[in-house]
Amino acid sequence: MPLAFDSLSHGKIAFGFFNIETDLLLLNRYFFFASDLCRYLVEAAPYLQAGDWETALSIVRIEDDRVGDLMGAIHGVDLRGFIGAVYRRFPFPPDPAGFKQNPMGFQTRSLLEPILTDYGRTEEIPVRFLKKENEVAIGEYCFDQENFQELIFYIWQGGYPRWRDGRRPDYVEAMKQSVEKAGCFPFLGIKER
Repeated sequence: MPLAFDSLSHGKIAFGFFNIETDLLLLNRYFFFASDLCRYLVEAAPYLQAGDWETALSIVRIEDDRVGDLMGAIHGVDLRGFIGAVYRRFPFPPDPAGFKQNPMGFQTRSLLEPILTDYGRTEEIPVRFLKKENEVAIGEYCFDQENFQELIFYIWQGGYPRWRDGRRPDYVEAMKQSVEKAGCFPFLGIKER
């Protein structure tokens, strides 16, 4: 379930997994795969020793009127928009005890990509690590080190409701190890809670 996080650029914004059977994240109107973001963080870690670094992240931007209603989709009463289409394919579990993030959710990517393109447009957005400014920018959304680390912790933990059986996907584990070893901005002092 997405949670509210503080940003430098937009105040409180929604970030997180929105369906337990996928590894798709939302960042306000950006949708992207957690496996992609984790891979970029692994790639960035060694370069950040030298200072600033930039890469591009493939996202799908979905306009507000096409996103849908998360709570309505979870309860099966409002299946409009992109989120509704995902919940038609992967409904909320009948037993709330089954509400755990699936560590194998990355395997649904090929099923989600056509749905994404039906509702939004694919873009490449910059991801910038700006040490002097103490800022990480994911497209138009900017975070200081502390708040960016909150996003990372969310992924490590499997968001809310956490990873099923406490098991992270390999790509999350690789990202965790990489950023913990980096010892530089924006990962200074990062440790699992």
